[in-house]
Amino acid sequence: MRYAGLALAFVGSWCFAFAGPMAKYLIEAGLEPMEAVWTRMAGAGLLLVAVLAVVRPRALRIPSSKLPFLGLYAVMGVAGVQSLYFVAITRLPVGVALLLEFMAPVMVVAWVRVVRRVRLAGAAYVGAVVAIAGLAIVVEAWQGLRIDALGLLLGLLAGACCAGYFLMCDGFGDDIDPLGLIAWGLLGAAVLLLPFSRPWNIPWEAFTVSATPEGAVTLPVLGAYLCMAVVGTSVAYIVSMYAVRRLSAAVGATVASLEVIAGAVLAWALVGETLGVFQIVGGLIVLSGALLAQTATASVQPPVQPAAQPAAQSAAGPGPVAGEPAEVTAPG
Repeated sequence: MRYAGLALAFVGSWCFAFAGPMAKYLIEAGLEPMEAVWTRMAGAGLLLVAVLAVVRPRALRIPSSKLPFLGLYAVMGVAGVQSLYFVAITRLPVGVALLLEFMAPVMVVAWVRVVRRVRLAGAAYVGAVVAIAGLAIVVEAWQGLRIDALGLLLGLLAGACCAGYFLMCDGFGDDIDPLGLIAWGLLGAAVLLLPFSRPWNIPWEAFTVSATPEGAVTLPVLGAYLCMAVVGTSVAYIVSMYAVRRLSAAVGATVASLEVIAGAVLAWALVGETLGVFQIVGGLIVLSGALLAQTATASVQPPVQPAAQPAAQSAAGPGPVAGEPAEVTAPG
């Protein structure tokens, strides 16, 4: 189960990485970055809803008691990560904003340990820190670093939303189908982003032409968009969701930091961006952190119970909280 989860997390990080290079074709054709984000969310959401309505309609049924969770998933786990990151890069260098967003593994580990009171193996902490250090090298965070309080806050909020995404993937029950949650979450995020993306101003004719970002090969914009919406969004969210539910939020978030490395490699291969020595060295460090984190297992110490108690004392005395497991393991 663990190795299947790690394989899914690895594939998911590469799928997510397709979104950046493919978005360059939309932007080259005339779309604004937030317009590209909106078409990504809306297209992927509509696609998943349409497919599920035909092949698995029950997945689209969300219990009324879970609608607040769905709303939080759409706001924080999808729309929040995207919008806050894009606003942050207007005030910070892209590498710094990306590093702040991918502070998520550290935030997840802290939340799991402090709030959920789950005891993690030391590898989870060390792996998260090593991965963050590697990311700092990949994005060359020391280049062009400037202090902007609002940009710093927005970047950290993007990281918090990213952490919330992994925690929510790990924290909902069996009464919500993961596929339905993703489909409605993407559509909900598209609705939330309407005031910022203003899709009524999108130059839709851009999808009928081909584009050539600097240093890249020429591709039809519609083809690049479909790759971004299907592989870089629909498949990426699905694979990532099932990976976290087989591992844990802490391990899944750390392994997901490989997305930055995958993005750099794909940008080098597809759109001709330079892959320098810092990206290679930092990528190896991130990979080391991810591999280290995957050795971690989440567990809590079960309450110690006497071997035998009189019936009356057992009924009156303290015991474990009802329904609390003795050991927390990755959902499968």
